[in-house]
Amino acid sequence: MSSLVIIDSECANLSSIYKAVKYVNLEPVISDDSKTIASARAIIFPGVGSFAHAASLISRKRLTGSLLGAITAGIPFLGICLGMQLLLSRSEEIGSDNSNKPAEGLNAIPGEVKRFPAELPVPHVGWNRVMPDHEDPLFRGLEQSSNGGAYFYFTHSYYAQPRNQTHILGYTDYGFPFTSAVKKGNLYGVQFHPEKSGPAGLRLLSNFGNIIADNRD
Repeated sequence: MSSLVIIDSECANLSSIYKAVKYVNLEPVISDDSKTIASARAIIFPGVGSFAHAASLISRKRLTGSLLGAITAGIPFLGICLGMQLLLSRSEEIGSDNSNKPAEGLNAIPGEVKRFPAELPVPHVGWNRVMPDHEDPLFRGLEQSSNGGAYFYFTHSYYAQPRNQTHILGYTDYGFPFTSAVKKGNLYGVQFHPEKSGPAGLRLLSNFGNIIADNRD
């Protein structure tokens, strides 16, 4: 049984997240095998690029059932950047077929992925603060909202908008406060890249490792 599986969706920089996770003393495997995913005790789901393309690859690889099964089972699960967005119901991003139909996500967290308003420069790239909405083990030891929040590295043109306020774990200000972290039980998602965020990002990944350890007890 694999302890921690990093999902290979073909839409992620797997090397950087693998190295960061190893740095915080976790032992991941990279896989797109549904049986390996189904037996995992924890999952990291990274992603970059197009929502519609990534959703299509997940479907083609027949990973949808395994991912939703892991989420339903309640194992620790961390979506990163596009991997977070794919946890939601759908995206405003138009697919490559130009059908104008919203691209469908996993619907693990009901909500939509929306494009930043036209008056804002996109993509949103660079360092910005994440302000946790409430205390949570994922952000333990990091700057909290009262101090402005810790800095993390972002690069994205779309943002998550959960339907349920209780699923919002953190905000970031980019012209307006947008959701930059989500949570539903042991299911987490972050819009930023912890693997590119220096000490704060490594602390967050270490905290996720502690969540994994606590889940085994």
